[in-house]
Amino acid sequence: MKIALVSPYDFASPGGVVSHISCLEKQFTKLGHDVKIIAPASKAVYTMSDRFIRIGTPRPIPVSGSIARITISLRLESKIKEVFEREKFDICHLHEPLMPTLCTTILRLKKSPMVGTFHASGGKPWYTMFSPIVKWYLDRWFRKLDGRIAVSKVALSYVNKYFPNDYVIIPNGVDTQHFHEKVAPFDNFNDGKTNILFVGRLEKRKGFDFLLEAYKLIKPEVPDCRLIQVGPGVRLRKKYQKFVRQYGLPDVNFRGYATYKDLPRYYKTADIVCFPATGRESQGIVLLEAMSVGRPVIASNIEGYSSVLNDGVEGIAVPPKDSYQLAEAILRLLRNKQLRQHMGDRGIPRARQFDWEIIARKLLDVYNQVLNNIKQSTVKTQ
Repeated sequence: MKIALVSPYDFASPGGVVSHISCLEKQFTKLGHDVKIIAPASKAVYTMSDRFIRIGTPRPIPVSGSIARITISLRLESKIKEVFEREKFDICHLHEPLMPTLCTTILRLKKSPMVGTFHASGGKPWYTMFSPIVKWYLDRWFRKLDGRIAVSKVALSYVNKYFPNDYVIIPNGVDTQHFHEKVAPFDNFNDGKTNILFVGRLEKRKGFDFLLEAYKLIKPEVPDCRLIQVGPGVRLRKKYQKFVRQYGLPDVNFRGYATYKDLPRYYKTADIVCFPATGRESQGIVLLEAMSVGRPVIASNIEGYSSVLNDGVEGIAVPPKDSYQLAEAILRLLRNKQLRQHMGDRGIPRARQFDWEIIARKLLDVYNQVLNNIKQSTVKTQ
């Protein structure tokens, strides 16, 4: 099958949708399919060679408490037409299909059968900021989708509120060949201190400020612990570093952006992994990554995360925006190495349920169902 995977987001910048599409392309290719990724890119994506087709130059746009790097050019039609006429895809899979302007233009032109996956949850959609005419156009283009997927129940509820229809829930996956318990930790953190790890962009909704508050409470109780931050973000990092200096908190390491290659090693370096997000998480991919490496997880008890984490089994769920209960949960694991080990061990088989091979085959079933429906519809009209 010849498949187009389309991202509206900058493919040279790390993010959940970009990672999702990259892993999906690898799995489909492994299964023998001919796959192309279509996306805007701020720089050349050399590792993809001819499997990547660049359309559009991304710009940073504020969206729902985050920054989306998307192309907003209105001059994409000719390039899109040329690519689809040349490639003749059997199916086109759009991720966030109503995100301008690459996905919406491809959907409007519709040169092949179209499937859309909706990832987002929480906050107000971008189109609610504009006139009703924008929603009217999106309704028309939404109806061009031949198949609709949501990555979780919370993502389904979110999109169904604005675009009611039938959706199939197929979650994000995790690459258990890349994230596994036998990877090597970083030696410079292997000094006897207990490592608490945070992985995520430094955005307000990721809740790192609550983790810092919790760490301030924890450090006097367990002096031999360390907090490691991994993930991009500059503006808030300065604020958080100021907090660390203000309270004289030792052993806080801001590592910044980490490559996909290094991420498993950071998880392996950790004794506990914390995800204190305040909301707007459709599914906990990072939770699955930590579990796959065999690490216990402490995460906010929000809908997106509860679809992955079983409280008291693979880790501990705590109320969001509550530094005191977050600190209590961390202290519980810091003081109980055996419990950390048991929870970490139970996370490995849980993560395997979301292995990309399983997810890819579920998506192929959707593709084949869409193509069969179109074929049957064509026969009936002849």
